[in-house]
Amino acid sequence: MNTQIQNATIRELGLENLPADKQEELIIKMTEVVRKRMFVETMEKLSSIDQELFGGMLENQAGPDEIENFLKENIHNYDELLRKIISKLKVEVQNA
Repeated sequence: MNTQIQNATIRELGLENLPADKQEELIIKMTEVVRKRMFVETMEKLSSIDQELFGGMLENQAGPDEIENFLKENIHNYDELLRKIISKLKVEVQNA
């Protein structure tokens, strides 16, 4: 999930031309915002059983690929949801 979020955020916000240190600093901050928003959306869309399974995965420090696969299997249009969250952040950043 981490790499997908970072790559999509860089593309969506047009950060490819920034110096690497500034790009990294912004990406870290924005990635954290996207992760938090995605977590909230994810929890709202998962059934209570899937929420418990997901919580167990987080407690057991499941790898990013395992978590992403679980979410893709259990959330309809997961990739679209991620793109919407990134797009909203893009608008917020551009309007700030």
